[in-house]
Amino acid sequence: MNPQDTLHRQLEVMRPLLVRFAQLQIRNQALAEDAVQDALIAVLEKPERFTGASSLRTYVTGILKFKIIDCLRSSTRERQLDAEPQQSDDDLIDALFLANGHTVTAPTAWGDPDATLTQKDFFRTLELCLEKLPAQTARVFMMREWLELETEEICKELTITSANAWVLLYRARVRLRECLDLNWFGQRVPQ
Repeated sequence: MNPQDTLHRQLEVMRPLLVRFAQLQIRNQALAEDAVQDALIAVLEKPERFTGASSLRTYVTGILKFKIIDCLRSSTRERQLDAEPQQSDDDLIDALFLANGHTVTAPTAWGDPDATLTQKDFFRTLELCLEKLPAQTARVFMMREWLELETEEICKELTITSANAWVLLYRARVRLRECLDLNWFGQRVPQ
């Protein structure tokens, strides 16, 4: 059996778990399946990117998370139009506009660009703080908090005990809190 067939079989075994994970986030069966399909295609198109530094499931879940985020973002930007059976595409589009060319409903507010920039700056600071942690500690933290893996999965992946995992998580949280207090919250001016 060639490596591509082996990879394909492993991904097919994971597929139901990935769909459940995506469905919890997206809450739409078809969109969840599309996100999983996109993630699996990404892995199959460039199998050389999987280096084996983590498990295949962790790797695919990481890709899937980005596909889910893309799906959630697009669903807030796009609006499905419900057409009546006798309604043409032109009629559907015309129904979105008034006679003077303005839209029937005003676009939603874009939010506060400064807050978005601040949030991006926060995540850059968090990333820098994570880089200061010992590699194993940062990895356990990210597997638990970002990939949302269960402790037993983390322990199995890293071959550590659950007690060790909890100690590493505790240390990561304490050190991240200290780093963020110094580098993020300490710089902010209270309002």
